[in-house]
Amino acid sequence: MTSPSRPDRTATLYRMVMPKHICPYGVKVKHLLESKGYRVEDNWLRTREETDAFKAEHGVKTTPQVFIDGERIGGHDDTRRHLGLEVADPDAVSYVPVLAVFAIAAALAMAVSHAVFGSPFTIRAAEWFVAFAMALLAMLKLQDVDRFATMFLGYDLLARRWVPYAYLYPFGEALAGVLMAGRALPWLSIPIALFIGTIGGVSVFYAVYVQKRELKCACVGGSGRVPLGFVSLTENFVMVGMTLWMLTMPAMT
Repeated sequence: MTSPSRPDRTATLYRMVMPKHICPYGVKVKHLLESKGYRVEDNWLRTREETDAFKAEHGVKTTPQVFIDGERIGGHDDTRRHLGLEVADPDAVSYVPVLAVFAIAAALAMAVSHAVFGSPFTIRAAEWFVAFAMALLAMLKLQDVDRFATMFLGYDLLARRWVPYAYLYPFGEALAGVLMAGRALPWLSIPIALFIGTIGGVSVFYAVYVQKRELKCACVGGSGRVPLGFVSLTENFVMVGMTLWMLTMPAMT
């Protein structure tokens, strides 16, 4: 265990600050040290030659590098550990991405409802929430359709039988979400959402609860770390529920 930092301690930092590149981790670790009460001796490595020479001298492969009391602590993550702080695990699963989408969709829905009806809490706001969430999730998938499709093929039953469906899915989700937001062309939006929501729900249920597989969900795109399971299943059920609601209820005014 390392001793807690004291305001009178000095940290020596070496980081890349070049005309065309300023290392973001160097900026972060400088702020971190200063926020913990350290006085930072900030040494800039201004050229690639200076950086390579520094790495060779200290036997390190990366910069920034932090030294405290003459001891080399290491880079940004090593410094966080030295200060007793957590370091994010790049492979850890997290629901944060999909929860962020739902939170923004809910906020937008309530804001629009307030602007139109004078209240954020309306039935129309609930409809907008589902439609906005669909559009936002589709946007994340569309950032890299091929990467999304690769992950999606791991569990979607239809996509595994007909690969082009994996590439069409985010476009269909986006179209249905946008049309549903305006209750436009329901003859098109409802069948699309009902179809992809039903297939998606069955696929997730089969992969997670029947096959007992531990997979990551492609719902926020191919780079997401959201675990496939209850949240993914809920997303599809809500999509199907939205279509049934629109089939049975007239547009709210």
